[in-house]
Amino acid sequence: MMPELEETGKENIPIELTIKKAVEVICGKWRLVIVHLLRDKTLRYGEIKRLMPGISEKVLVHELKQLVELGMVEKQSYGEVPPRVEYRLNEKGRTVLPVIDLLGQVGKVFI
Repeated sequence: MMPELEETGKENIPIELTIKKAVEVICGKWRLVIVHLLRDKTLRYGEIKRLMPGISEKVLVHELKQLVELGMVEKQSYGEVPPRVEYRLNEKGRTVLPVIDLLGQVGKVFI
């Protein structure tokens, strides 16, 4: 079940625009994998990288930055040496979880 829209007035946005925005949010080979990894826990950058051995540093940094800019993931930086940065999924990001679950079911059909 999808969460209710947070702001009033969004229910009148044309479906074409909302679909376009949804595709923008979930596009990319790695983005939904990152969201899935953050589903139940806060992870440090290095932990995410270890859990995704096929992703390059450049792409991982870019995807995490995009998720933060989209307002789906929160980034917490600590003033420590060596640097410590943690990422966590927020409520806005959680709205994508049912889509990830459905895509997982569809993927099983084709494996």
